[in-house]
Amino acid sequence: MPVPSSPSSDVVVAGGGLAGIVTALEALRAGLRVTLIDRDSPERLGGLALWAFGGMALVGTPLQARMKIPDTPEIALRDWLRFGELDADDVHAMQWARHYVEQSRGGVHDWLVGEGLSFMPAVNWVERGLHGEGNSLPRYHIVWGTARELVRRLVAAMRRAGSGGRLTVLHRCRVSAVERAGGRIAGVQVCDDTTGATALVRAPVVVLAMGGLNGSHAQARANWPAARARPATMLNGAHPYADGLLHEHVRDTFGGRIVRAGEMWNYAAGIPHPYPHFDGHGLSLIPCKSALWLDHRGRRIGPEPLVTGFDTHWLCQRVAQQEKPWTWHLLNWRIATKELALSGAEHNPRIRDRQFPLFVKETLLGNHRLVRQMARQSPQFLVDDSLSGLAAKMNALTCSHDIDLTVLQATADAFDANFAGGRRLHNDDQIRRILHARQWGPDRLRTCAPAPLQQRWAGPFIAIQVQLITRKSLGGLRTDLQSRVLDADQRPIDGLYAVGEAAGFGGGGACGRRSLEGTFLPGCILTARAAARSIAAGR
Repeated sequence: MPVPSSPSSDVVVAGGGLAGIVTALEALRAGLRVTLIDRDSPERLGGLALWAFGGMALVGTPLQARMKIPDTPEIALRDWLRFGELDADDVHAMQWARHYVEQSRGGVHDWLVGEGLSFMPAVNWVERGLHGEGNSLPRYHIVWGTARELVRRLVAAMRRAGSGGRLTVLHRCRVSAVERAGGRIAGVQVCDDTTGATALVRAPVVVLAMGGLNGSHAQARANWPAARARPATMLNGAHPYADGLLHEHVRDTFGGRIVRAGEMWNYAAGIPHPYPHFDGHGLSLIPCKSALWLDHRGRRIGPEPLVTGFDTHWLCQRVAQQEKPWTWHLLNWRIATKELALSGAEHNPRIRDRQFPLFVKETLLGNHRLVRQMARQSPQFLVDDSLSGLAAKMNALTCSHDIDLTVLQATADAFDANFAGGRRLHNDDQIRRILHARQWGPDRLRTCAPAPLQQRWAGPFIAIQVQLITRKSLGGLRTDLQSRVLDADQRPIDGLYAVGEAAGFGGGGACGRRSLEGTFLPGCILTARAAARSIAAGR
């Protein structure tokens, strides 16, 4: 849509992701006129959420009660503060953490149910902590239809609420600056990326919903903590338009504070997207718990084995410390069909398209469809009937002689030796973690019973080359509980708000160093609804 020559609204929302859409929806329902500005094309309205899986960390829900999970905001806050290692003096992050656990039931779960959405009939247990310091209870809920269904319903609701000309949506346009006149917010400068035309969109309130910092690799590298290892190359699992430029503009022009810029929620097992949407586009695997995680030479990374589902932040650090920027997952067909999954809506069609009978069938009988698809589409997904053939393919992929068959064979043999004396003589931390995970019903359905890797009937063998992939910014612009952007003196900048990832999902970094996983979509909703309430109250 071309930029109007002199438009005017009550509120301008910069960014058409989930946080921006919810802000616009709630502002429209409060009777305000809204202009929503998004850099992407109309069919991609919704940003990264349109591609996301749809997992949400929710506290005290009816589904938890049905599954006899005794969760409360007090328990969740204890887990949150301990796992995130929040600074007790960081008042705004602490306030947002408390707000999240207290409001995720009513402000997210119940609100979404009221919008016609539902959740899958199981609560998953993720981010348990390497030593039990993470989620002490299962609280990971999955939107039925993935986040794509979430976005589509909320976009439709936004358009209904904006009928009568109260909503203007500008696609393929970017906000280059926030304007001020007479000491107050006056609107934003907008550039049409298609025509190059520019215009001032006037409004007394601007809501920044442009996403985080590390959709730009330059930003991710510039903000990477000096004390942590950084791999030579990384894939991009963030939105490429989340480039941090508006963060810097607000800092330089209005004195806003960017806090915790170096805290990121990345993933340790990414592969290049077979059909990339942008340069460096990666897919995040949900690593198989039963796969052996190997270094570039085929040696098991240790001494503590890498196992997913416990501490993603730690996994990323361990992967970043390796000599080469890639690692390997070694598994077999039996493991892959039961455990392999990719994050996002694109590779979860049974959930995305709400095909429950087919979802149950693939869960119980194995997702052979996905394994065959990845073997066909991804050069990083290698399959062979023998370890010798697999080693040759691994070396061919990396154009090296890194993988010595004797080393790979010894790695597999050492793991399989755990089973030589029967179940009573297992002595491997990965096996212990798998057995612990399988005590929870939903995990049992998606995790193989421990068994030798080289069982004859479990083949063929599979090796997956993976590398670190960027995802979410845990830091952002400092905000208060009303989502107002604060200046260096902790005072609200009148008329300027930040929501979602732009605000570090509240306060500039509500999660601290680690997320309990599934906190991002609800964080977008809670910060957006807080902003809309504050704007409506200040009319």
